[in-house]
Amino acid sequence: MKRIARTSRLQTYLIGTLSITWALFQLALPRFIILDSITVRAIHLAFAIVLIFLTVSARRKRRPGLSDPAHRISILDYVLAVIGCLAALYIVFDWTGIMMRAGLPTGRDIAMSILLIVLVLEASRRVIGPPLGIIAILFTVYAFLGPYMPSIFAFRGVSLTKYISQVGLSTEGIYGIPLDVSANTVFLFVLLGSMLNKAGAGHFYNDLAISLLGKYKGGPAKAAVVSSGLTGLVSGSSIANVVTTGTFTIPLMKKVGYPAKIAAATEVAASTNGQLMPPIMGAAAFIIAEYLSIPYLDVVKAAAIPAFVSYFALFYITHLEANKLGMRGLPKADIPRFATVMKTGFYYLIPLVALMYELIIMRHTPKLAAFNAIMVLMVIIAVKEIVRAIRDKTGPGGALKGSLRTIGLGLTSGSRNMLSVAIATATAGIVVGIVNLGIGSLIVQVVEVISGGSIFLLLLITAVASLVIGMGLPTTATYIVMASITVPVIIKLSSLGVVGFIPAISAHLFCFYFGILADDTPPVGLAAYAAAAIAKSDPIATGIKGFTYDLRTAVIPFMFVFNAELVLYGVESFAQAMLIFAMAILGAFAFTNAVQGWFLTKNKWYEVPIYLIASVILFYPAIVTRVFNLDPGLRYYMYLVGLAVYAFAYLIQKSRIRATLPG
Repeated sequence: MKRIARTSRLQTYLIGTLSITWALFQLALPRFIILDSITVRAIHLAFAIVLIFLTVSARRKRRPGLSDPAHRISILDYVLAVIGCLAALYIVFDWTGIMMRAGLPTGRDIAMSILLIVLVLEASRRVIGPPLGIIAILFTVYAFLGPYMPSIFAFRGVSLTKYISQVGLSTEGIYGIPLDVSANTVFLFVLLGSMLNKAGAGHFYNDLAISLLGKYKGGPAKAAVVSSGLTGLVSGSSIANVVTTGTFTIPLMKKVGYPAKIAAATEVAASTNGQLMPPIMGAAAFIIAEYLSIPYLDVVKAAAIPAFVSYFALFYITHLEANKLGMRGLPKADIPRFATVMKTGFYYLIPLVALMYELIIMRHTPKLAAFNAIMVLMVIIAVKEIVRAIRDKTGPGGALKGSLRTIGLGLTSGSRNMLSVAIATATAGIVVGIVNLGIGSLIVQVVEVISGGSIFLLLLITAVASLVIGMGLPTTATYIVMASITVPVIIKLSSLGVVGFIPAISAHLFCFYFGILADDTPPVGLAAYAAAAIAKSDPIATGIKGFTYDLRTAVIPFMFVFNAELVLYGVESFAQAMLIFAMAILGAFAFTNAVQGWFLTKNKWYEVPIYLIASVILFYPAIVTRVFNLDPGLRYYMYLVGLAVYAFAYLIQKSRIRATLPG
């Protein structure tokens, strides 16, 4: 037993050392280490592969407690980790030779690339399940069997050498843009979120939201929305958001009378939307910026109005649900005082302020901004531990030990949280590489034929495909796959004049939004399963309820494709942006009234079309000028029409309520 315990401790130290080393390597890139892009990508992937094989068993069970002998690492896993590391780094070891014989790989090149592809697929299966790997395999099979497919799907096919050169030996496949973004930018933002969580920021955000909103009708649900939004600023994962904030908010919602299913569904919807919140946006913001070759802040600017509109609408849903159920706020004794919460945790806001200052005022690159914010957070952690040491009279040694422990846990957690993102971007790179071999143009033609040139049908196909593919996949992977397949079709239809002008940013965000919604789409919505476990509710019922809440998010992408002003395309003034923002919020409210079946009271069937008409006009005022062939310059005046329609629905319900009052 002593030998087993000693072995387990060695494994724990090994994994901890690798995790911290990976995090420190990534931290050093913005300031202290200058490496070429391919080297950074290869090292990033090598760390991910090694840690996956050492921390996730072949049965896809994480080894949470390596001190438990039942979770010892097998010899095979060690062997796979070493081979995976060498295969990932092979492109660095012989980069000059590979470039000199581009398109003509040697037997060694082919062997190492095949090993890399197989081990990437296996690592992907272990961490995020089989769906993404199956998609990559299907694309691979299609690439080789293309000449034998029916005429409409026929493809000239590829040779083994061309496939290997593209997928495993270039920057167009596994080592492509998605992996580059994961290595150079996403890691630091995920690390910032992990360190904030380990430092206790999650508790602070939750208490802050409850102190502000807990006393109001449905206060705990409203607090869940706000705390999930704050957590979403630094967390790119809906599941991580659920387990961070939902641990506190779901029991509070149940305490004031929310049914378990509704409490869990509210947290799911709030946490899923956390990925919409800039600056991280589930890593997609950085990838979109790279794909479109635009500044990162332009992506954040485009995503701002849809994200905040979605959160306002969810906040409104919690209010409607509270009215339906006759909810009240939390008892005063259960609500922390705002001043006390701020006094004990205001410093958790400093890294976020520093991050925004770096991005917006200093205009630093995202990775440098994240690096500086992490440095600020480390200083805060150290100061916090010094204050605690003085209070507890433990001396400087205690402060140093506490600081190093918190920072070490944050570094380790950041590396662990990056495993799914790193391997997902690498695996999705296989699909992207194959699409770029020529399949992409064929897919454009096939999807264009299926949609019949109808942009609405095309968007509907894209939405459904994103929801299906996204079941059980990380949002980033879903976005990369769908952006590779459907964005070119949308852009082509727009450029040919088949539909109105659609900015590329709108098309990319459309795919991203529906990839997010897959996180709570039954029957595989992972966020719904996490919330249901906390609430002790049925996962499928929770997912269905959460999806009904997320329908208000599902309508927004359709709207910003047709009305590019919602992503601030062509919007020049702040006043114009605020008008669009305010009307979009009211449009989302009207749509929510229709879907939730409630406004001032329960809806009658004939009121639903009124809400939908108001919603469409408030989201897309130009539709009125187009239908009635009016001057496009009058489109903003059409907001008055939308407001009048919404007011009409209000008056109908108001008069109905008055008619039921006694006397």
